[in-house]
Amino acid sequence: MTCGSAGRAAHPQRVEVLESARVYEGFISLDRALVCYERFDGTMSAPASRLVAERGDAVGVLLYDAERDEVVLVEQFRYPAYSRGEQAWLLEIVAGTCPLDQDPLEVARREVREEAGYEVQALEHLGSCFLSPGGSTERVHIYQTGVAVDVRTWAGGGVPGEGEDTRLCIVPREEALGLVRRGAIADAKTIIALLAMHGGS
Repeated sequence: MTCGSAGRAAHPQRVEVLESARVYEGFISLDRALVCYERFDGTMSAPASRLVAERGDAVGVLLYDAERDEVVLVEQFRYPAYSRGEQAWLLEIVAGTCPLDQDPLEVARREVREEAGYEVQALEHLGSCFLSPGGSTERVHIYQTGVAVDVRTWAGGGVPGEGEDTRLCIVPREEALGLVRRGAIADAKTIIALLAMHGGS
């Protein structure tokens, strides 16, 4: 990869945090910071105020039946989409937040049980990414695992006490990719998982 002009550092390193304070504590916390950062010409920026939504890490799991070439997605209500005037019930891969003191793989297996009803062990890491690095710390670890769509151990459906109500959707892999191309799947982690998945021809 080549970026910028010859003789300049490709990746600035220096950051100075002048102030940092938590202004709201909750499921998603809000921090305010005043920072200076190294510019690409080697100088330091003027102090810049930044608001950061602190959510921590998350996991997402794409369930795939290779024999039937089908993916298992979940459909659930998302108020932020509704508030933007968009379709409020989104098709997504299984996902959930991951506390810092818990193993992402174990969290992923638990989320699969709770939302989809499958018991899985082997998880293939497809990648990790920041979902909105301009304003949020949230980073999602995306996995793929194999299932037999007709073999479920648990009821699934989410955890009602946490406000969850999920419905399984079994979708042929090519159809799911078509939904991505048409914009019918609008969730970023799901789009990434479907484009990065291994399987099929």
